[in-house]
Amino acid sequence: MTPPPGYVPKGDSRVCKLLKSLYGLKQASRQWYSKFSSTLIEHGFNQSKADYSLFTKVYGSCFLSILVYVDDVILASNDSKTISDFIFFLNQKFKLKDLGSAKYFLGLEIAQSSKGISLCQRKYALEILEDFGFLGFKPSKFPMEPHLKLSRDNGDLIADPSMYRRLIGRLIYLTLTRPDLAFSVQILSQFMDKHRQPHLDAAYRVLRYIKNAPGQGIFFPSSSTCQLKAFCDSDWAGCSDSRRSTTDFCVFIRDSFISWKSKKQHTVSRSSAEAEYRAMTATSCELTWIRALLADLHISHSQPSLLYCDSKATLYIAANPVFHERTKHIELDCHLVRDQILKGVLHTMHANSQLNLADLFTKALGLQVFSSLLSKMNALNTYSPDHPS
Repeated sequence: MTPPPGYVPKGDSRVCKLLKSLYGLKQASRQWYSKFSSTLIEHGFNQSKADYSLFTKVYGSCFLSILVYVDDVILASNDSKTISDFIFFLNQKFKLKDLGSAKYFLGLEIAQSSKGISLCQRKYALEILEDFGFLGFKPSKFPMEPHLKLSRDNGDLIADPSMYRRLIGRLIYLTLTRPDLAFSVQILSQFMDKHRQPHLDAAYRVLRYIKNAPGQGIFFPSSSTCQLKAFCDSDWAGCSDSRRSTTDFCVFIRDSFISWKSKKQHTVSRSSAEAEYRAMTATSCELTWIRALLADLHISHSQPSLLYCDSKATLYIAANPVFHERTKHIELDCHLVRDQILKGVLHTMHANSQLNLADLFTKALGLQVFSSLLSKMNALNTYSPDHPS
């Protein structure tokens, strides 16, 4: 650390020895996390290997879990006294501000009742609408026009590229509780480096959809049993510029919608079956990670995870151990899924295309299909009179 001017004679090569990490330095956050995590581990907590921000500890019949994001911490336990004792312990080591029961955390609005827990980002959504002047616009009932194809070269370039990038960046964070926006935002984020007027018009359409229900979120019913199931799908050669396919999946614990993804694949698939199989591989990796996370939370899940796919050709590739000319170039992916099946942790099943919930993340859908699939995901408007309370 360089001394301030005038503190040492000119030409002196001495520097300051840093005894304590100062707020604002490059390594400050890393030093804080190292100090906090080492304190928890010394207190008997186990750090999760699936998520290094998660710490758990068992007190006899009591269980305590801690989720850390920089200096924001959320606690969960089956015993209120355990939480009180641990807060007292932390208060002796660090300066704390106890905000009570979780209601607002990192922009997520949390509502709890005997029927379950709901998450939404209404305040954040309204801030986006206000910043871009869309509070008074007419709302839309679905986020993207069906069969819309956006390209990198069609349309006029936008004069202010920073505005588009700022908008998409904020929409990406909104997808934490808005699976209905995942596909649209995934498409729009592909044009961050070179965006044109059709891309901006499509982004404005998403804002009008948010205006329709800014309190839209997800609901986790308290009556769910622990059964992992997932739906996967793919849009073969859906990108008109690169002809890459899109991987889409959604994961449930019984009726609780816990994970989803819509992302363009890294390579070009030579057939629709190959594109679907890559989507199945990504989904099986997600299921493996979630099972590890459940184990860290001391939640038993001995039964196989159910993986639904609407492509029979893909299911045959997963079940048949014989390689042939059409599958030898995806051998690694085949081994990954087949090993999970042979271990008994994954069970593949066929789902009709009309019942495959991952279809919501594959393409832009019309109002009827879009609303039908969304309602099956427990994605509800927290501020609606029909919302469970």
